[in-house]
Amino acid sequence: MTEIRSRPTLVFQAKRLIPSAFIDAMIITIVSMVISLLIFGLFVTFSKGISMWSVYEYLFRGAVGKSSAWRNTMIHASPLLLTALAVALPARVGMVIIGGEGCVLLGALMAALVAHLMPSAPPLVVQISMIISGMFIGGVWVTIAGALKQYRGVNETISSLLLNYIARAILNHCVEGPMRDWNNLNVPSSWPLDPTVMFGKIPGTEVHVGLIFGIVACIMAWILMDHTTTGFATRVVGGNVRAARVAGLSVAKYSLLACFLGGAAAGLAGVIEVAARDGAASDNLSQAGYGYAGILVAFVARQNPLAIIPVALLMGGVNNDYLKFKLDSDSCVQVFQGILFLVILGLDTWAGRLSELRHAWFSRLISRVIYNVRPKRAAAGDANA
Repeated sequence: MTEIRSRPTLVFQAKRLIPSAFIDAMIITIVSMVISLLIFGLFVTFSKGISMWSVYEYLFRGAVGKSSAWRNTMIHASPLLLTALAVALPARVGMVIIGGEGCVLLGALMAALVAHLMPSAPPLVVQISMIISGMFIGGVWVTIAGALKQYRGVNETISSLLLNYIARAILNHCVEGPMRDWNNLNVPSSWPLDPTVMFGKIPGTEVHVGLIFGIVACIMAWILMDHTTTGFATRVVGGNVRAARVAGLSVAKYSLLACFLGGAAAGLAGVIEVAARDGAASDNLSQAGYGYAGILVAFVARQNPLAIIPVALLMGGVNNDYLKFKLDSDSCVQVFQGILFLVILGLDTWAGRLSELRHAWFSRLISRVIYNVRPKRAAAGDANA
């Protein structure tokens, strides 16, 4: 006799195929992107006299219209994958950290310094040393804000923001003084990296390996936060500090750990920008604003490491030069990002209701599929008997 499992068990097993938090985050992301594009199109229409469809056409062509557009989208998305983790991971313990920009700058500076101090070392050793040093300085930098919060009660958002300015001042001092390359008189920059220690490109593409670093980091962060006891402990700390203390969890330990990991990811982004693209550390990196753009990516992805991947790709596509050229404005991308940020803040209030709708829809769909297939299997078994 064929054993038929209960209906809830079948539904729950099917829902495990896709992480529910990822689906929730993507629903919010898609809805917010559609609303933001609509508002942005109306804004450009009234301000520039350009039709909405033309705006969307420019956006599409600049993001994925040609192979070069795809390449630029991937390159722009690479640092956003890592800087978004600098916001998403501390958010798991209830901390709003916006200090990823400082970690990027210091990570880039450390990469240039380590490469200069190891001129005769094998290229692989230099590359590993740059990664470790950049991640370490980035992790320590954000941990400072976390420690001020835990032990002195200083607001982590304000302290991490102020640390960005300190990091930029350190970078400017080094590239304009002791680390300056005097052969480059156009833009103050550090000593150039030897071509042999530069990171290569993904085989068969024109995209550097930083994209792989970012995707792997997001997947590892998802595994750590959603499938380990450490991740469960961080969620408990972020959900209820008093309950975490009653359960015997060290709130300071898990908070500082989340800060360190987030800062290390942003520091790695700085290393990649120097060792895979620019070849030297300069103030141009701060003008790119990858750390601040990562804040938006993390909020749109609702601090879900897996959702950060598609959101970063979307934001990388939006930040294209073709759109800026056609609209004759360098600030159009910042306008869109501002609109998107306001929309995501508004939609976040309705996240719970959207989650309930998603659960109900998914459960009904899976139930129909299962109960349409099982009677056929049962009938086929009876016929064979």
